[in-house]
Amino acid sequence: MSRPLRIEYENAYYHVMNRGRGRRAIFHGDDYFEAFQKSLDEAHQRFGLQVHAYCLLSNHYHLLVKTPEGNLQRAMRHVGGVYTQRYNRLRRADGALFRGRYKAILIDHDDYLLQVSKYIHRNPLRAGMVKHLEDYHWSSYPAYIGLSKSPPWLYQREVYEQLTSNRQRRRKYRAFVEDSHIPDSLLKFYNRKRIDPILGDGTFVERIKALFVNSVDEISHGELQTTRPSIDKIVTVVSTHYGLSESDIYRVRKGRGQSNQPRKIAMYLAQHIGGHRLTEIARVFGLRHYGGVSNAIYMLCKQLDDDTKLQRAINTIINRFDP
Repeated sequence: MSRPLRIEYENAYYHVMNRGRGRRAIFHGDDYFEAFQKSLDEAHQRFGLQVHAYCLLSNHYHLLVKTPEGNLQRAMRHVGGVYTQRYNRLRRADGALFRGRYKAILIDHDDYLLQVSKYIHRNPLRAGMVKHLEDYHWSSYPAYIGLSKSPPWLYQREVYEQLTSNRQRRRKYRAFVEDSHIPDSLLKFYNRKRIDPILGDGTFVERIKALFVNSVDEISHGELQTTRPSIDKIVTVVSTHYGLSESDIYRVRKGRGQSNQPRKIAMYLAQHIGGHRLTEIARVFGLRHYGGVSNAIYMLCKQLDDDTKLQRAINTIINRFDP
């Protein structure tokens, strides 16, 4: 199976989606939805990701996002990786959660931002989960129509402005979304077995191709897998960053007060950007049970919430793996 090459640039807009492996649930209740929203908040703070619309369903999600810094891969790597960690802690599970890498459709926001927001917000109706959209709480629609508070990472102005600029924007947006009509061209686009990686008219598509690629190239799943750094590679980069030997990263320090922050960072990155299983990470780092890895990653994530110096250090290390 092949996947589209990512096209990234500043202030690009994307419809991003992913689902659970084997179509299994990725959300099991409020704690899970809130954990995913927290990951979006972190991606906003650390990478500037702007969410313009979202809908979280039981086994998949939809996001309409803007990347002012042209860094979709980094932002979504955080969202997917950190949510997987939180899911595994809540579920007492291990391993990959999603079916693979997220799908990102680059969209021409001038023509499609408003319509894609409507398509995303109407998902609970299409899935038969509710009879009235305002009854579904895990999407941005209630915030758009004034029924809930808008989180700081949700950006609504651009969507509103494509519909109206007056004070009745919430009422008009509600009428727009509750009208079931969606343009045939958009329905045809999303109903294809293989959805194109660019949504826009011919001029937009050709301009993107001319600027970034000669054609929308494909890379195989096997090639994609080889781009994930090995644990050994991660240890090498982390040890170089901190001026340590690799053995310092691998070594288990015992005794009260003994802490090896670079070792925890290497474990975190092995799961976060390497996609390695906790059991594999435990084996490489000389631990008898993956619980030690899970705890180390959990403690590091808690520290990341408030430690901006640590955030910058990890971002610097991650940047070394980007092409």
